[in-house]
Amino acid sequence: MKMTTLALGLVATAFATTAGAQQLRLMTGPQGGSWYPLGGAIQGMANEAGVASIQVLPGGGVANVQGVQNGDADLGFGNSISTVDAIEGREPFTGKADNVCNIATLYPQYFQIVTTADSGITSPADFAGKRLVTQPVGNTAEQVTRAVLETADLGYDDMSAVDYVSYSDGVSLMQDGNGDIFTLGTTVPASAIMDLANSTDITLVSLDPAFIEDMKTNINPGYTAINIPAGSYPGQDADVNAVGYATHVVARCDLDPAIVEGILTQMWENREDLTSIASAMSGLTIEQMAQDVGVPMHEGAKAFYAAQGVSQ
Repeated sequence: MKMTTLALGLVATAFATTAGAQQLRLMTGPQGGSWYPLGGAIQGMANEAGVASIQVLPGGGVANVQGVQNGDADLGFGNSISTVDAIEGREPFTGKADNVCNIATLYPQYFQIVTTADSGITSPADFAGKRLVTQPVGNTAEQVTRAVLETADLGYDDMSAVDYVSYSDGVSLMQDGNGDIFTLGTTVPASAIMDLANSTDITLVSLDPAFIEDMKTNINPGYTAINIPAGSYPGQDADVNAVGYATHVVARCDLDPAIVEGILTQMWENREDLTSIASAMSGLTIEQMAQDVGVPMHEGAKAFYAAQGVSQ
């Protein structure tokens, strides 16, 4: 079938738009969490619209912010507590991050502590001498794990073993009896915890409100108390108190504002696709996306939110 001159021109234009799109790197999270598939969805949106050609990379809340600051990545998922630490130059970061800007706040994150039902563990005070499973250094959950131990006057040296692994490997270690405590920071319900609960009776450790307040006062003011509702997981009959923080997307402050505005436009217009991956985004409003989490807002994001009627 012959194509008209107009049709040929449209195909050529579309190809040129895609082929000429700027190449960007987006750091996400470990497989088994929500960041990796969310990154894939954003990649598809941006690529299809010709906004940018995005390469999705694994990462973690701490590593992603450092990667954006160093120029190893252009965009990244972050956790508000870690990003604020970077902006302020607090550990584990060295020096203040001056090229990391917020573009969108997406949903709350829950730091979850899982044990087997027969472990006898009911609080951080019971962690000493146990086998701990957490994520590799560079992930926010690993950072929060250390904060929980510090607040309980413990450290990794007080554990009988510590494994730094992905969510899926953490589930395997717990299933095989090679882990007593599994910590992770993600949405509720977490697919990794659901996978574990399908084969093992589990218990979630609830943190006393005063314990969380100590973490806020002595370690990071960005920590908040958040509730994991009863029934979120099999066998969970009561609400669980957890540490919460916000998941957001950051970008190099010197990234072209037009590209940032284009990516945000695609995210907002296709937010149902993102919600299908992370149900915590259900009901997301433009005001929530524009929320101030203590990180400077990117100029492209300011333009996008202004166009949506939200002032910065």
